[in-house]
Amino acid sequence: MIGRDKNRTLWRVLKIDRSEPSELIVLEDSTTYSESECYDLLRRIHEGNKSTGGLKFVTICYGIVGFIKFLGPHYMLLITKRRKIGAICGHTVYSITKSEMIPIPNSTVQSNMTNSKNENRYKKLLCTVDLTRDFFFSYSYHVMHSLQKNLSCNETGQVHYESMFVWNEFLTRGIRNNLKNTLWTVALVYGFFKQVKLSVSGKEFKLALIARRSRHYAGTRYLKRGVNEKGRVANDVETEQIMFEDVPEEQPVQISSVVQNRGSIPLFWSQETSRLNIKPDIILSRKDQNFEATKLHFENLVKRYGSPIIVLNLIKSREKKPRETILRSEFANAIRFINKSLPEENRLKFLHWDLHKHSRKATNVLALLGRFASYALNLTGIFYCQVMPSSSSKGLLNWSCVEEHDGDYSLENPSSENGNVSKLDSEIAKAECDANQNQSIKVPMFQSGVLRTNCIDCLDRTNVAQYAYGLVALGHQLHALGYMESSSIDLDNPLAEDLMRIYETMGDTLALQYGGSAAHNKIFSERRGQWKAATQSQEFFRTLQRYYSNAYMDAEKQDAINVFLGHFQPQQGKPALWELDSDQHCNAGKRGPDLVENARSLIKRSLSDGNLRCENESPVAANVGYSKPLSGKEGGVSNGLSDSNPEISTCESDMSYSRSA
Repeated sequence: MIGRDKNRTLWRVLKIDRSEPSELIVLEDSTTYSESECYDLLRRIHEGNKSTGGLKFVTICYGIVGFIKFLGPHYMLLITKRRKIGAICGHTVYSITKSEMIPIPNSTVQSNMTNSKNENRYKKLLCTVDLTRDFFFSYSYHVMHSLQKNLSCNETGQVHYESMFVWNEFLTRGIRNNLKNTLWTVALVYGFFKQVKLSVSGKEFKLALIARRSRHYAGTRYLKRGVNEKGRVANDVETEQIMFEDVPEEQPVQISSVVQNRGSIPLFWSQETSRLNIKPDIILSRKDQNFEATKLHFENLVKRYGSPIIVLNLIKSREKKPRETILRSEFANAIRFINKSLPEENRLKFLHWDLHKHSRKATNVLALLGRFASYALNLTGIFYCQVMPSSSSKGLLNWSCVEEHDGDYSLENPSSENGNVSKLDSEIAKAECDANQNQSIKVPMFQSGVLRTNCIDCLDRTNVAQYAYGLVALGHQLHALGYMESSSIDLDNPLAEDLMRIYETMGDTLALQYGGSAAHNKIFSERRGQWKAATQSQEFFRTLQRYYSNAYMDAEKQDAINVFLGHFQPQQGKPALWELDSDQHCNAGKRGPDLVENARSLIKRSLSDGNLRCENESPVAANVGYSKPLSGKEGGVSNGLSDSNPEISTCESDMSYSRSA
């Protein structure tokens, strides 16, 4: 395999050993060739192997997705066509438009009829994970991380593949361990990426909306619910809204981002897939007396995002037949139990708000959610900075001002105005002023903490709430960039409609991935004044579509995900994946069908992106300064919601929050 840089000046050679029947052996030629030297090398190899056919051209590719082995040879997955879908400060982001699976055969491997049949079935199963839908990557920007993390951390190499959002971590593990580098592979993120150009008051800016799906406890709607023993939840999605000035690359650029999160209710619960019932019963499948898994989940959120963690629970508060209310009560108990062991300033801020009830009352749901969003955003803050031309041209990930301080600063509560980062602010300002005497400098701002939103599926109602939060955040972002004097955007503003369409598209994409149909967008449709009968017809069709997908398609889809992520690895003489009764053997992220993990012994490794281990077993911090456990005594934000279950006030006065012991 021959690789070259974009300018065709540096050429490298990769050798994949086909003589080894079972192990993957990949070697990289240490020599760097010129174009002519590389062609001379290929010519000599061709001449020396003419007796066996010589060299044969296979394909041009744009990166290795990884290697996989079923019962026969290894296969190499390649990106053979790509499409530009956006750019962040000059760093291009791509989607895949075509991929290929190339076998790496070994002549000594004998294949019997049964193995050959199963081999083809595994290949077909893997191909149902369509790399051309909703996967994206970048060669120079770490798209698996938030902008704030990219600008705050100086991590390099394989550590980025161990992120919870890199879906081909397992597929690339073999080649990365062989080469000890990531030069030939690309890290794939699964979810949603959309970039658009918008304008306000005659000024243009670019907005990117990114949704990153976690590869931990990943799967389909009824087969992945709630939390597992490691604290990983189903449908865990990080949403990032990035906006930046639309200016030439050689000019300084202001850039801002806001991150929010969605994820299944972190309890042990399930719903049995039913071909007879569109709405199966919700079952609390086991009792976790001390809510250990729930606590692990929120500790993970603190490690990823800092404090405070604000939980918005949108499920129903009253039902004739208890379904959602079962989870509502237990979730409140879990939060209350966890908060009892925490100092007041570190407690989870928790709010129940029955979106379904308020939408039936014909109240302005988006306006009410916007008021809560303002409250939450004031607690977490947003990320904002100015990137100088030298930074963006040499690589956004090498922000010189942060590098200079070697990450040695506190971000305990960087969004506040109490001077926690005043030293950093002044030093950055001084450094930039020295380099750009005529450039006006604004001090950077940082986000600490996150809003976590959930309903039952974390699809339809959750997406409405995430849009409301995104709209409030956009106002703050535009204000920080100096595009607006006020930090609020009215729902009747054309920008609100533009943003709604992007969030609606994201909601449809995530719903198709997890639920099998586009999202229910009744509130968005009503906001636009869509004909009520048309909306009802559309919602009914999507309900049927989701029911059919969950009942008839999800089992195979879940099997494909488990093979792709390496949760199930076929072995000779062992039962095939489709011979197993259920998906539960994969729930804890096992590396093979026979491996049994002690969940408690792996807690230190379980906090997905918070403290994953590298080859040298040194912990990798997910976010600079965010290494405190949930039960730590260090600071946070003390004001806000309590450990009880307050409701948003629906009156027109300022929003109120109840507190109780």
